Amino acid sequence: STSTPSAHQLEVGEEEEDYTAQTQTQRTALSMTLEELSKTLGGLGRSRIAWDCLREGVDPYYLFSPDDSIDTTSSSSSKHQQFWNEYKDKEALKKQVLKASRQTQPLGSSALNILSSLHSHCGNSIENGLATLVHISPSSDGTTKLLLRLVDGWEVETVLIPFWANADAEQKGKGKGRTTVCISSQVGCRQGCTFCATGKMGKLRSLTTDEILVQMFFAQKIVRLSANASNEQLFSVDGIDATIAATAMTRRVAVEPLSPITNVVFMGMGEPADNADSVRGAINILTRNELFHLSASRVTVSTVAPTPEAFHEFVDSRCALAWSVHAVRDELRKLLVPTTKYTMVQLRQGLIETLKKRSLRTTMIEVALIDGVNDSIREADELADFVSEITTLVPGSNVICNLIPYNDIGGGGTSSSFRKPSMERVWEFQKRLQELGVYAKVRGTRGDDESAACGQLATSRSRKQKMEEFEEHANG
Repeated sequence: STSTPSAHQLEVGEEEEDYTAQTQTQRTALSMTLEELSKTLGGLGRSRIAWDCLREGVDPYYLFSPDDSIDTTSSSSSKHQQFWNEYKDKEALKKQVLKASRQTQPLGSSALNILSSLHSHCGNSIENGLATLVHISPSSDGTTKLLLRLVDGWEVETVLIPFWANADAEQKGKGKGRTTVCISSQVGCRQGCTFCATGKMGKLRSLTTDEILVQMFFAQKIVRLSANASNEQLFSVDGIDATIAATAMTRRVAVEPLSPITNVVFMGMGEPADNADSVRGAINILTRNELFHLSASRVTVSTVAPTPEAFHEFVDSRCALAWSVHAVRDELRKLLVPTTKYTMVQLRQGLIETLKKRSLRTTMIEVALIDGVNDSIREADELADFVSEITTLVPGSNVICNLIPYNDIGGGGTSSSFRKPSMERVWEFQKRLQELGVYAKVRGTRGDDESAACGQLATSRSRKQKMEEFEEHANG
């Protein structure tokens, strides 16, 4: 049988043949449930061993393969020697990542052969196959940006944002902090938001479910290594020189390990609703208790809402929804999001209809505040009135306004005149919303000194550069 495409899918249109569509069926262990991997590897015990590894950012193929079967001398491997080093003492690594009852169990040569075959489309492995970590950029506040290179050469950015608990909180038993991972869903983005660096790239291609999940894989690896590896080693990826390494050593991230990952936000590169199938697949794996075991309320999908139906793409997904609104007056919203084709009332109705069908009705309304553009009391009043309609029409809804001071992205065009508002104006905006009964919080700027803050993510490889590389390779 054939399914009828949704209105949003029709809006996306039939663009050039997408790499995602070609490779979505070429899955890796990362996108398989415990049951699926069990059938593939020939046993539930093997599947559990593999997922013990994947959950901690360890490639089971490398952990269980004989030492002489892994080539660590190639140029690609040698510059990531600090990651290969952890596979040298395999017994110690097994004790670190495997459940106690499975630490002495072998994976078996047949399962290793199956894993190699399963990953034949990406160099026979997940780590340095499906994706390679080519650069780490730590910020002064501990925010850490990862640059991942995919099989076909495109690159995506992933950001780890730590929230450390203070000593007083720890003494009161309120935990030792947490880390949020900001994940990308596409290379670039077609929505063209004028305040966003990713929007200037245009859409280069969508990511597969596995390419989304491999970001979580590497994030887990970095969190684990931050506690176990030397900091100089951890921040030496891709030849970061001694000056940068020394600078990193003075930062808090260099002296305090990153806290466990508890939250994932799809707020990196790309528009999730334009790659809904892959994002839904990733959410399914992220929120399974036996896999990455994240709570549904701690996974947030943020969309600019290209169409009213965009929200419905995630109606059954185990996640919270966020809407990048930025302005509710149609002409102003069009200035900030030039690809907007619907009125804000039409888009809001799409959100309302979706929330009514969901059990998790927490929604975040996001506004990037830009000095003199959308940060006046007028815009605050309009936003409060706009949001009240959601809470009125959706019983049990919980709406939070997230105010984000603009982060400079450089370059020309409309954004060249954009400036960050003073914190006084931001607080006045927040105060006005609260006076009108709207819960609003100000998101602190994180990672802006390493271009890892909201709106600043963009890789340097353009479509033109990529084509030139292909031509050079083809011509020998």
